[in-house]
Amino acid sequence: MMEKWSRVMQIAFVYVGTVVGAGFATGKEIVQFFTQYGVFGAITILLSGILFILLGTRMMVMASRLGASSYKQLNDYLFGRTAGSIVSGVMFFVLFGVTSVMLSGAGAVFDEQLGWSSQLGILLTIVFAFLTMLFGLKGILSINTIVVPMMIFFSFSLTAIVFKYIEGISFSLPTFPAFLSPLSYVAFNLAMAQVVLVPLANEVKDERVIRLGGMLGGAFLCLILLSSHISLLTLPNLLTYSIPMAEIVKTSFAPLYSFYLVIIYGEIFTSLVAGIFGLQRQLEAWIRLPKTVLLFIVLCGLYMISLFGYHALLSVLYPLFGYISLLFIFLLFYRKIPR
Repeated sequence: MMEKWSRVMQIAFVYVGTVVGAGFATGKEIVQFFTQYGVFGAITILLSGILFILLGTRMMVMASRLGASSYKQLNDYLFGRTAGSIVSGVMFFVLFGVTSVMLSGAGAVFDEQLGWSSQLGILLTIVFAFLTMLFGLKGILSINTIVVPMMIFFSFSLTAIVFKYIEGISFSLPTFPAFLSPLSYVAFNLAMAQVVLVPLANEVKDERVIRLGGMLGGAFLCLILLSSHISLLTLPNLLTYSIPMAEIVKTSFAPLYSFYLVIIYGEIFTSLVAGIFGLQRQLEAWIRLPKTVLLFIVLCGLYMISLFGYHALLSVLYPLFGYISLLFIFLLFYRKIPR
């Protein structure tokens, strides 16, 4: 029983660690999708939580029954083989871009917060990622088992500290984009999270463990979003800050700031290794080379892109992938789970 619940918690933590990233940790993403709508943002967060629980669990159960070892196999089932190959190809390039941005973000933490060279930060992060990925899914499980509980503790602690400062909350009627926020937020994040959650579900096999892990992970995501949203409500003119969460920590509880930097880096790193895993797993289907060689190729590619940027291509691929993500969750709901 203890072993089963341990695996449930591991799935839940990987789910959370794969979805959250730099935008989540800085608070910018939460402001953009939820907090700018004031109190109504809490309602949209609850809707997002329900979608994360239902659709994330459904995706993992579907992947397990399909025996899908990579996200392409799930996409082939959802979209059909031809369209699935196109979707997986677009996803590969978007994933490469997002992961390279995560690598740049890790370097920025070293540069802006520690006063070290960003290149040194990037290279150290690459070394950490290489060592983690040598253990494959086990490495990802281990990292998330450390980082995610820390993130949950930090999020809840900060909310408890700043809760008494909440005042002047907006009660204005929500605009139409507010109603789309839960759908678009969950769609993009689930489409990206499948790179790890699909093979993880395939390896776990036990459907009861998968279901409990998916539901618990979705619930954790909802609670973390809600607690961060409550904290961000205390910040006036929150749309003007590039890192709103840092402002709250500095003004409300400065001793937590060093811990907050660890959380930011940890969240960036969990998303980074998730992306690396997805890229490596897809290359394995295309190129017959040892896993270590493919890992080295992925890391070198990410390093080069982090230097020269990927923004022009992402400006085209991001909107396209946004539409694909919406279709993805529709098909995830519409397609029957294989028996």
